[in-house]
Amino acid sequence: MAVYKNETQTKQFPLVERNSNHYQEIASSALSNSINHLNNAYSQKLSGAEGAVEFRDEGVYTYDNKGRRYLDCLGGYGIFNVGHRHPRVIEAVKMQLDQVCLHSQELINPWSAHLASQLAAITPGDLQYSFFCNSGSEAVEGAIKLARLYTGKTEIISTKNAYHGVSMGALSATGRDVFRKPFAPLLNGFSHVEFGNIEAMEAAINENTAAVILEPIQGEGGINVPSEGYLRKVRQLTEKHGILLILDEVQTGMGRTGRMFACEHESVVPDILCLAKALGGGVMPIGCFMASAKIWKVLEPNPTIHNSTFGGNPLACSAASVCIEVLLDEHLPARAALMGNYFMRKLNELKERYPERIFDVRGKGLLIGLEFTSKDLREAVQVELFHRGVIVASTLNSNCTFRIEPPLIITESQINFMIDALESVLIDIGSGRLAEMQALAEEQELIKQDVIAIEPVTVEEVLTVSIVPQATDSDSNLVSDMVIDEFSVAKARQRRRVRAAAKVGSSKVAASRKVGEVRLVPVRESRAKSNSKSNLETTKKKVAKPNKAGKKKAAGKKDKPKSKASYRAKTRN
Repeated sequence: MAVYKNETQTKQFPLVERNSNHYQEIASSALSNSINHLNNAYSQKLSGAEGAVEFRDEGVYTYDNKGRRYLDCLGGYGIFNVGHRHPRVIEAVKMQLDQVCLHSQELINPWSAHLASQLAAITPGDLQYSFFCNSGSEAVEGAIKLARLYTGKTEIISTKNAYHGVSMGALSATGRDVFRKPFAPLLNGFSHVEFGNIEAMEAAINENTAAVILEPIQGEGGINVPSEGYLRKVRQLTEKHGILLILDEVQTGMGRTGRMFACEHESVVPDILCLAKALGGGVMPIGCFMASAKIWKVLEPNPTIHNSTFGGNPLACSAASVCIEVLLDEHLPARAALMGNYFMRKLNELKERYPERIFDVRGKGLLIGLEFTSKDLREAVQVELFHRGVIVASTLNSNCTFRIEPPLIITESQINFMIDALESVLIDIGSGRLAEMQALAEEQELIKQDVIAIEPVTVEEVLTVSIVPQATDSDSNLVSDMVIDEFSVAKARQRRRVRAAAKVGSSKVAASRKVGEVRLVPVRESRAKSNSKSNLETTKKKVAKPNKAGKKKAAGKKDKPKSKASYRAKTRN
């Protein structure tokens, strides 16, 4: 720690020595710093409860600070289309660091110009000009401003359950009140109609409508795929009424759905196109909005009427440029279509086998939504998949659904691993085993707490620690590998019965636990590193020793003490 002083106060300023071990130092305080300086909600985050801090990433995998590997079926909400740390993208950014990192703003920026020419070559129709920013929300903000500037009108039609970002303009287009209401009043002139309903869309158009903004497939809405032909009908409708069509392909673009852009499935060309997320190659943040030369002309009289200090910086543009080249060279859009079909087929097979658990499977390419029959069930499955080495996440506007958005380089064998893990979770839920495991973990935690309450000693002094053979010296958290000695368990249970009336909830029996209820308890039978029996079913194995007479007694048995006091003393020793 260093000391920071100003005129009014003195504070501790955290320092870390920049060397090969500096990550371990910041990782050790990552959870507390996240809770105290980012948001206290990190204490409820699944990875926070497990103490999992991201350490490194590669390909389709991410690794935590304890060496655990996770198959990434979330893909950073759609940013890792070319995989984690693709070598070509990393190399391009490293090379750029030795030349120019951020541009001067005055001289011509060749990197943004080159990227804009590449985007013009791969986007549909006559989309020609690009404005670069740093995120999807910024891209949507710019698109809304451009639509109003070009048309001279103010009203924008969006859809219910749409998600376009959380800045004021993008939030106005977002179609769920849980995000909108806390920040009302938002921008005037926004209306929301049912997604997929072309009649409702036409009814909402009036003489002051500037544009319609749509996601070709709703992402946060629950991976909602409209009926075939819907996007084409919207395009025809906007042309009929002389209004603009803005397509938000922040999540669906860059090969995710099996085409470079989702609008290409129906041969639709938007007036304005928004991109971000995967555009940066999973290495740098970058977003952009694009339009035709006809529409872009309104920006010529005052080119700085919309601007960004960091937008189009050389590092981000270098990453995006190589990302496009990788997508083309490795045929990743086509691969997304192939692997997506395989994934969907496997998930639909699970749906047929577990119709009481899985309600729907939908998506296109490797943008897939798996909807369960209840929110509690979705949460339970999601949490248990994390424990079994698979990362997924829910969709913000559909709480029964989690998304599957792996890198487009995922293989069949990796998909099979995810399917097997998912089915094992569903089997354990159906058999009640998952509820037993959850209750076991929670009961062990309660026992630990009660043992501490009985005597002023540490848990380690009361518990017998048994390290399974697969554990290594780097394992700093041995909670999951503790075996509680039989006498301490008995004492703890007796104490808990006495205090049951005063401890609301702690006296519930395992049978009353709800299967779908999520418990973020960092105590669980080790999945990959433990084949031992439950620590409540067995005690630590004893070795047979000779008694005074020289005869061996049965393993684990002791000469019975003459009194309770000597029995307690002997057992503690």
